[in-house]
Amino acid sequence: MANTRTATKRARQAVRRQDRNQSVRSATRSAVRAAIDAVKSKDVAQAKTAYQNAVRALSKAASKGAFPTRRASRKVSRLTLLIKKTLPAVFGAQK
Repeated sequence: MANTRTATKRARQAVRRQDRNQSVRSATRSAVRAAIDAVKSKDVAQAKTAYQNAVRALSKAASKGAFPTRRASRKVSRLTLLIKKTLPAVFGAQK
């Protein structure tokens, strides 16, 4: 329980931030999961759009503070490696 007016206000702000961050993190996790599923389905067009959405969601979440910047960067890097390994055609490479 907060003892001062400022502590009460900070507690209210913390709850609001927690709710907002939770929704941002959930949407980001869903976007990453959709990208991984699209890669596993071997559909190049779907994988490309899902990858772009996931990278955008991770970058936005990191900029808003919902994810640490380095964690978002690591997830983007690993997702990129997965796609390059599984579907090289997404980035225009021919094998």
